[in-house]
Amino acid sequence: MRKNSTKLIFLAVLAFICILLYAFYDIKGGFDYAFPRRMIRVSAMVVTGIAIAYSTVVFQTITHNRILTPSVMGLDSMYEVVQTCIYFFAGSMSVWVLNKYLNFGAAIIAMVLFALILYRFLFRADKHPIYLLLLIGMILGALLGNFVTFLQVLIDPVEYLSLQNRLFATFSNVKADLLYISVGILFIAFIYGYRIMGKLDVMSLGRENAMNLGINYDRMVMNVLILSSVLIATSTALVGPITFFGLIVANLSYQYLVTYKHSVLILGASLIAIIALVGGQFLVEHVFELRTTLSVIINFIGGIYFIYLLLKESRAAG
Repeated sequence: MRKNSTKLIFLAVLAFICILLYAFYDIKGGFDYAFPRRMIRVSAMVVTGIAIAYSTVVFQTITHNRILTPSVMGLDSMYEVVQTCIYFFAGSMSVWVLNKYLNFGAAIIAMVLFALILYRFLFRADKHPIYLLLLIGMILGALLGNFVTFLQVLIDPVEYLSLQNRLFATFSNVKADLLYISVGILFIAFIYGYRIMGKLDVMSLGRENAMNLGINYDRMVMNVLILSSVLIATSTALVGPITFFGLIVANLSYQYLVTYKHSVLILGASLIAIIALVGGQFLVEHVFELRTTLSVIINFIGGIYFIYLLLKESRAAG
């Protein structure tokens, strides 16, 4: 435990250094103008990193699989469907695009409702078809992705260019008002998440062992899936989808902090996420000079890491 405390302190110091570098390095123009805007971006990265890290760790606990993430449920695809449908049917000058609150709310509500309908349809008669849920989620994600592609082929080219800005994660144009709403949602979710932290430790032992120890396993799975959906929906609606990010930070936390305690794993994953997002965005702006985006780099590295994990799992199974 003391060793993990030292590791967490190291991550916290590194995250703090990354935040300081991004906030103060090479500020051009007026400090009073640039600094508050940088802090809004940093805050968005912190909120996004914590939300994705928390949701991925708890999702992998109930699925007992360290390769799966909430994105496999098609939530990222649902966000793309909502934005594409708005641009296709209403246009880029509609109130659903110009009004940031309507767009933000529509994305979150649609993604959470999608998850609720899926979970309610599958979790019935006291069954626990978690792998059926994951299979259907992957199929729906593929179908939604094909539907989005079909609409984008038909959409006006000018509208399509405007739409692309919303389908890639970006921290450059985060709205402060939406950030405050996201912080509020994250705070409420974390109040519940803190209360079930001990139950998550027990659930990691497996369904039968958890039920023998007094956990209402099926109900907890439903609650955790909904909590994970709310967090992913909020982070995606705030900055856009980052497909493989949760996979990277969660597995790095497992490898760096060898423990079963979710309080340690989630804190470690959150700090790693903050380091990756803030440090990565610093490199994008000051080294790559905005010639690429952070989401492209993360998805590239995440794709390679995903293949590595698959090969590692196959060797372990063999």
